[in-house]
Amino acid sequence: MLGEHHYRVQAEWTGDRGTGTSGYRDYDRLVTLRSEGKPDLPASADKPFRGDPSRWNPEDLLLAALSECHMLSYFHACVGVGVVVTGYTDDAVGLMTEDGKGGGAFTEVVLRPRVTVAAASMIDAATTAHDQAHEWCFIANSVNFPVRVDPAQISVARAEEPA
Repeated sequence: MLGEHHYRVQAEWTGDRGTGTSGYRDYDRLVTLRSEGKPDLPASADKPFRGDPSRWNPEDLLLAALSECHMLSYFHACVGVGVVVTGYTDDAVGLMTEDGKGGGAFTEVVLRPRVTVAAASMIDAATTAHDQAHEWCFIANSVNFPVRVDPAQISVARAEEPA
């Protein structure tokens, strides 16, 4: 399936306190993100940048996109080699460094997936599938900083006890 895929998101600023952006401290960084057919996503700046820490911020969203993209690519890789995944969590971490001029950049992201597979015979292939998933991940291929995958563990699902 070759081709182009187009995406659309509407970002609506909802943080005007009545004077707009008349001063750096005079407005909230509240945003509502929308995409047709999906629930609204409350967003803001990160707390150090005067944002609301209860809302998703752009840095969270980038890290979440990298984590989810790897997971979905991993599932695809596992299906291709006969690995049955029954559980998956990721404790992803990212490092963003400010440049002292008002900007900055992510310098690294580490994904730490913990995977559960259906059988012990699948562990080696499940481990190797992370390499293929990393190669396929659209989001990781789109960023200009390293995205490392450090599989925290691969375990086997507990067999059901006979009744």
